[in-house]
Amino acid sequence: MTTSATDVERPLEPLWRGLLVYRVLTLVSAAAVALAALDEYAAPAGVVAGLVVMAVWTALTGYAYVVGLPGERDLKGRVAIVDLGVTVALMATTPLVQTPAQLAGDAPVMGSIWTPGAVLACALAYGVRGGLAGAVAVSTALVLFQADWRAEVADIQLLVLAGLTIGYAATVLRHSAERLRRAIASEAAMAERERLARAVHDGVLQVLGFVRRRGAEVGGPAGELGSLAGEQEIALRTLLTTGPAPVDGNGHRDLAAALRMLGTARTTVSTPAHPVELTAHAVDELVAVVGAALANVAVHVGPDACAWVLLEDLGDGVEISVRDEGPGIPDGRLAAAVAEGRLGVERSMRGRVLDLGGTLACDTGLGRGTEWIVRVPRVGAR
Repeated sequence: MTTSATDVERPLEPLWRGLLVYRVLTLVSAAAVALAALDEYAAPAGVVAGLVVMAVWTALTGYAYVVGLPGERDLKGRVAIVDLGVTVALMATTPLVQTPAQLAGDAPVMGSIWTPGAVLACALAYGVRGGLAGAVAVSTALVLFQADWRAEVADIQLLVLAGLTIGYAATVLRHSAERLRRAIASEAAMAERERLARAVHDGVLQVLGFVRRRGAEVGGPAGELGSLAGEQEIALRTLLTTGPAPVDGNGHRDLAAALRMLGTARTTVSTPAHPVELTAHAVDELVAVVGAALANVAVHVGPDACAWVLLEDLGDGVEISVRDEGPGIPDGRLAAAVAEGRLGVERSMRGRVLDLGGTLACDTGLGRGTEWIVRVPRVGAR
């Protein structure tokens, strides 16, 4: 069984088409009932006018729900709200077109079984909350424009049940389509990485591995060159096996995958197994902060110093710590650096974190290393 582009990009399309079929069938049914008893109404012309409005509105909403308008990314939700308003307004004409006997006899409101279509449209557009809100609006109209609201309890129950059921189904379909999109993108990325890995393994990785081994054997400057080649070998292998963190359709990236790209032979990166998704901008900024902290380790502790990066998902935010086992930062050294105009920490690190609504703390002391702790709330990174 194959998956079409419509199933992934527009998972609710079959339900919208089903709604159009429902509107057409209920329009025909409501019109037939109204026209058969047209002489019984107090205002037959008003009934005919209402049926014309229903027919025109069914055509307009059907086009908007199924086809859509050019240049509009998400028209359906707004049309569903207007649809609900038009439906309630049509129901409000009931006391104007019906006779007192019809009102007392609990005759169907204007629109009859055509009116629940607006509830279903709101449920498809906005999920459970939209379905419930639509059901409440139409149910309120039933109570207001019928003489005995107690006779409408069964209809109200059906409206609420339909709104909740269709809304829940729409939400589940959206989530399933999103997971399917991610799975397809991940599968495509994995296939591309495997293709690149085969090509790179036979060339670049073997050369880097050779330089690393020979540099270690020769020592001296060649050893440093070999060490750099080894780091690039590890970084390239990580890129080929995990790949960069892609941006999804909502503009989010996986912070965990992006941080793992910073791992080397001397830098250990620990992240949760599940994706930690933030906006692409927030991920770029946090990766830059961690990169600046690691650069400080290399400069102030030494190129051979080890560092540890830990990412924690706190639910309402994220926390990143970058730790080394260097000599530590003396008291007042950071403030003195700012006074001297050396703003690497202040701008490259603290400035980025503050822009995301987070905090940057430094736990350090002579002889006990340095740990930078970054905390960013999700509300600031979205």
